[in-house]
Amino acid sequence: LSAGLLAVGAAYLVLQGAYSLWLKNVVILDVFAIALGFVLRVVAGAVVIGVVVSPWLLICTILLALFLGLCKRRHELLMLEGGAPNHRSVLGHYSTYLLDQMISVIAAASVIAYALYTMAEQTVERFGTANLIFTVPFVLYGILRYLYLVHQRASGGDPEETLLSDKPLMADVLLWVAAVALIVYLKPGIGP
Repeated sequence: LSAGLLAVGAAYLVLQGAYSLWLKNVVILDVFAIALGFVLRVVAGAVVIGVVVSPWLLICTILLALFLGLCKRRHELLMLEGGAPNHRSVLGHYSTYLLDQMISVIAAASVIAYALYTMAEQTVERFGTANLIFTVPFVLYGILRYLYLVHQRASGGDPEETLLSDKPLMADVLLWVAAVALIVYLKPGIGP
C-alpha cells in the first residue's frame, strides 16, 4: 500500500468517525460529510491507478454527491413526516422548503461546474478536443429528470434504485457515456 492510499484511507476513517460521533447530527454538515466520503473514494481510486486527480473531478463529484444527499434528506423528511426527527435527529432541522432551495443551488452549480470542466483548457488539452461541451445537455437532462422523479414521483431515497428503475434516466446516462466515448476516442470534427 502506498503512503498516499494510507493517507486517504486514514482521512476516510477520521471522517467516518466524526460523522458517527458528531457530524450526522449537524444540519448541512451531515450531507457535506457524506459527500466528502465520495470525494475521498474518488481520490483513493486515482491513487490506486496512479493518476493525478483533476480539481474539476473533485468539484463535480462533491456537487453531485451533495445533490443526491440533499434529495435523499428530502425524501426521508417526506416519507417519515412528523416522525422524521425520531428517525434521524438532524431531520428536525430541515424543511422541504429549505431542502428544495439547497437542491436548486447545488443542481445549478453541478451543471455549471460540469460545463466549465468541459471547456477548461486543461480538459481540452488532455482529451484533444473542445467537443465535450456537447455532452452538457445529457448532464442537464439527467439532473432535471432526477428532480422530476424526486418531486413528482416521491423518489430519491435510494439514488441507485432511482437510476436503475427509471428507463429515461438510465438511457440518458448510457447516451452520455456513449457521447463522451465518441468525442474522446473518435474525435469527430464538430464544434470549434
